[in-house]
Amino acid sequence: MPDGIFPVVVLLLLAAFAIIVLVRTVRIVPQQTALIIERLGRYSRTLEGGLHILVPFVALVRANIDLREQVVSFPPQPVITSDNLVVNIDTVIYYAVTDAKDAVYEIANFIQGIEQLTVTTLRNVIGSMDLEQTLTSREEINNGLRGVLDEATGKWGIRVNRVEIKGIDPPPSIKDSMEKQMRAEREKRAVVLT
Repeated sequence: MPDGIFPVVVLLLLAAFAIIVLVRTVRIVPQQTALIIERLGRYSRTLEGGLHILVPFVALVRANIDLREQVVSFPPQPVITSDNLVVNIDTVIYYAVTDAKDAVYEIANFIQGIEQLTVTTLRNVIGSMDLEQTLTSREEINNGLRGVLDEATGKWGIRVNRVEIKGIDPPPSIKDSMEKQMRAEREKRAVVLT
């Protein structure tokens, strides 16, 4: 009996090895996805959607990049206006990867890079405006952010399609002052009308 088990074990090992080689050789890449392939540790090529054959154990998948438009929401950032008030600003970025190779090799983490660029650019743009301008100039802020982000992320293989400001929250004391001012103006109009 022990003599008959050895050939079966060898056949099972060969079958397992053949399956592993087949799985590592044939790659099916979904549409709107790119695979970065490295051969012996160096960039070899970028695989687009479809069926591809790789050399097993020599060509390895370094990264799987989604080419569809992505949406990233960043947490509120405290920003100081030109009249020295701190406002919290929420931003949403819409971006797409245009060059998968650059997105993998030009920056370690492009999401973190976009976030840090957004924060610093937001501070520059808002720092030159007072609170009233900040509250009324969302489109101007969005366009300023988008221009700087799109220019900076171009070399990373990223295109920033849109930047949106979700919310601008002034400090609570300023909100109370604004509400009191609006209430006083309404009462003044009511007195004038009566």
